[in-house]
Amino acid sequence: MKRFDFVALGEPMVEFNQTHPGQPDYLQGFGGDTSNATLAAARAGARTAYLTRLGNDPWGKALLALWATEGVNTDAIDLDPAAPTGVYFVTHGSQGHEFSYLRAGSAASRMTPETLSPKARQTIQAAQWLHVSGISLAISTSACDTVLAAMAWARECQTQVSLDANLRLKLWPLARAQACLKQAITLCDVFLPSQDEVKPLMGADDPLAVLDWAQQLGARHVVLKRGAQGAVVRTGTQQFEIAGHAVQPVDATGAGDCFAGNLLTRLASGDGWREAAQYANAAAALAVQGYGAVAPLPRPEAVRALLENAAR
Repeated sequence: MKRFDFVALGEPMVEFNQTHPGQPDYLQGFGGDTSNATLAAARAGARTAYLTRLGNDPWGKALLALWATEGVNTDAIDLDPAAPTGVYFVTHGSQGHEFSYLRAGSAASRMTPETLSPKARQTIQAAQWLHVSGISLAISTSACDTVLAAMAWARECQTQVSLDANLRLKLWPLARAQACLKQAITLCDVFLPSQDEVKPLMGADDPLAVLDWAQQLGARHVVLKRGAQGAVVRTGTQQFEIAGHAVQPVDATGAGDCFAGNLLTRLASGDGWREAAQYANAAAALAVQGYGAVAPLPRPEAVRALLENAAR
């Protein structure tokens, strides 16, 4: 039996989220897509662990304290005395939320395949799922190589791999993003793109074309996240839609990460794809109703209540 349900590799960050658009009021929290997904999985009841490099600074120590509080195993995390923990800012306007980053030269960006320690490899081997992201591929060439090495190792030791596209063109050129994500898709079991990423990735306007594209590259399962419109799931030859929930969104930061963490948690617990996707979709709908990537991540009782109300 595997020790962990969910393990993720990536860059955690400190978050400053603008709570009053146009005003210099920022709520300090935490973010980083794979860390968000890990915390979502932990709150959903999964046995979790996280892999990264942190600055040996107050923010790195604050992240370690956060994971400890949430029950996330951090035994294989490295502290880098020569590089900082990354920071980002979220602002809100008529076009939704926008990110600004202070992450160049961060400790996580200095990951290399050689820093994927024996303890980290053991953690991956002990997991049902390894979750990674396009952002971690983007932050540096060495981080990209590390993520691909971790994915390949997971495949060797029968750990399933989940890849969230999380395409951020502020971080890297489109041509490199396309090439690296295509390579990563060949190593994943589940690919999780968002609807607004389809055209940049494929050059196609049809969102559903991404399902065929990803499966042709090697992903066995594809879940297209469509925000308020729900999701489309392709697993093998079966395809179905999950309807969205009517909610009042406040901040969509981390909603896709919440979806990923809850989806994989439910799959690890034995749910079928439809049930797991319905649960993840409800969790993401709850996550957009508060500020920040982590604070609004829901717990099972809230998700079950939303699903029960939707079924009436």
